[in-house]
Amino acid sequence: MKGRVSIALIGLPGSGKSTVGRQLARRLQLPFVDSDQVIEQQLGCSIRDYFEREGEDRFRDIEESVIDQLTQNQGSVLSTGGGVVLRPANRRHLRERGQVIYLNSSPDELFRRLRHDVNRPLLQVANPLSRLRDLHALRDPLYRETAHFIVETGRPSVATLVNMIVMQLELAGVVPHS
Repeated sequence: MKGRVSIALIGLPGSGKSTVGRQLARRLQLPFVDSDQVIEQQLGCSIRDYFEREGEDRFRDIEESVIDQLTQNQGSVLSTGGGVVLRPANRRHLRERGQVIYLNSSPDELFRRLRHDVNRPLLQVANPLSRLRDLHALRDPLYRETAHFIVETGRPSVATLVNMIVMQLELAGVVPHS
């Protein structure tokens, strides 16, 4: 698919934004961009290290600048960090400059997927499931406010999720029918 459509994926950590984003980009023949990878390239270190050293506010400042840059590039699939919706400017840029898909996963489902992942700074706490429930309660309304489409991830395969997303985009006239 050639065109100027930009698609951004939002959702909690572990909801599948990067995995689904890569497959969606391949399917739509668009470049894939992971905002966390771009941030790490700019920082010269991992987000986790920066988060621990400089704190969340400093990280969110950098993330906001990167999201502003990346959402100006038309014609890509963008995977965002889970907390991207915490800043109003990010929500506005994502929503106004592209099509936003919220990959909604239940905290229990996320915990099942992430319980062995040590690279998620916000989940390095005594009770990660409780933390995921708190994050979902806080962020779900912001994800919904930002999103043009909501996809319930549940347990379908990545290929099924990509098909569901493409179908929604086709029905909305965002991408031509394949």
